[in-house]
Amino acid sequence: MAALLEETLFTLSGQSPPPSKDLYQIAITHQQVIWRWWKVSLRIEFRGAAPGELKLSHEEFVSDARLQHQVGVVFGPNVLAYTLALCQGHFDYLERLPDRLLIRILSYLDIQDICRLGQTSQRFRKLCDCKAVWKSAVRSCSEEISEHLEALAEQMGWRRIYFTFCHNKPPLSSVADHSEPTEQPEQPEPEQAELPKPTQTQTQTT
Repeated sequence: MAALLEETLFTLSGQSPPPSKDLYQIAITHQQVIWRWWKVSLRIEFRGAAPGELKLSHEEFVSDARLQHQVGVVFGPNVLAYTLALCQGHFDYLERLPDRLLIRILSYLDIQDICRLGQTSQRFRKLCDCKAVWKSAVRSCSEEISEHLEALAEQMGWRRIYFTFCHNKPPLSSVADHSEPTEQPEQPEPEQAELPKPTQTQTQTT
């Protein structure tokens, strides 16, 4: 799984809280925590000041309370907790998988699980709403996707197609059957049996 991780695990830039206007950046790689800063000031002694940079190992950052305090002040406690977790080897591998592989995984999930997963982050919301996921969901309830269904889905969207024709309904054989009734061949009218003609009785007049 480590091969899925890029060289830079996390990077973030921001500005120090007022009244300071200094700029900061934190970057975490496989081996190091890199802390950079740019002094922003109108005071003469700080004009032309070169950016600062500090590099520490993961273990050094975890034990450096002073730098952790700076990270927390600039970026907030959530970012500090996340950077500490990365330095301690707690990687979110699922978030780092490529989209095509995640979409493949999503195709094996139930619709309820896909909808819940879409609420966890902006990235998963986008993936769980994508065409490929809902097209796969329609395939799961239909043996064959007709050309009419393809055209209808391009107009309505595959998600809407699923909830319209598949959700909590019997398997969908063809949307064409649902929306365009096929012409039935005319049935010949049944032949009527020919009735015997009544015989006429002659009456004799006296």
